[in-house]
Amino acid sequence: MVGPVALQQVDDECLEELLAVAVDDAAPEEVMPPVAGSPGWTPERQDAFRAWHRARRPGLAGPIRESTFAITYGGKVVGSARLALRESLGVLETGMWLARSQRGRGIGTVTLRLLLQEAARTGARAVVAETKTHNTAALAALRRNGATLITSQDGTEVHAELLPKDTPPTSPSTANL
Repeated sequence: MVGPVALQQVDDECLEELLAVAVDDAAPEEVMPPVAGSPGWTPERQDAFRAWHRARRPGLAGPIRESTFAITYGGKVVGSARLALRESLGVLETGMWLARSQRGRGIGTVTLRLLLQEAARTGARAVVAETKTHNTAALAALRRNGATLITSQDGTEVHAELLPKDTPPTSPSTANL
C-alpha cells in the first residue's frame, strides 16, 4: 500500500491548496472551463478557478447541481473530482483531474471508486463519464471500476456508464492504494 486516497469537500483553505497544485502542476485547460484572455495561469484565470469551485459548494441540491472535491493522496491535495446531476433521473456525471506528477499511481482508479461510493450515498442509480479514446489512464480507471464503455462513431470519444458502489471503504471517503 502506497498511501490513502480521500475526497474532501472544497472549502476556502482547501481551494487555495487546490489552486496552487493546478498552477504548479497542470494546464488551465486540463482543470477548468475555458477563460478568454492570455494563455496560462493569469490572475483572471485563477479568480475564475476559485469562482467555479465556490459556485459548486451548495452541492447536488444547489442551483448548479454539482459538487466538487479535492483529491488527497497521503494527506496532500493532488487534484479535483466532481459529481453532477444530469437530466436523467438518478444519473450523476463524474470527472476528475490529477496533477501531472501524481498520474500513473492508481490514484484515479481509487478516486473513481470513492466517487461511486459517494454516488451510492446520494441514491444515484448510475454514474456516467466522458473521455477521449487516447486517454488510456482514464479508460483503465473506468474499466477497473466496472464501466461499460461506448466509443463514438468517429472513434474519438468514449462514453462510460457505471453503477454506484454500496460498499464503503474503511472510512466513508478514504481508501488505500
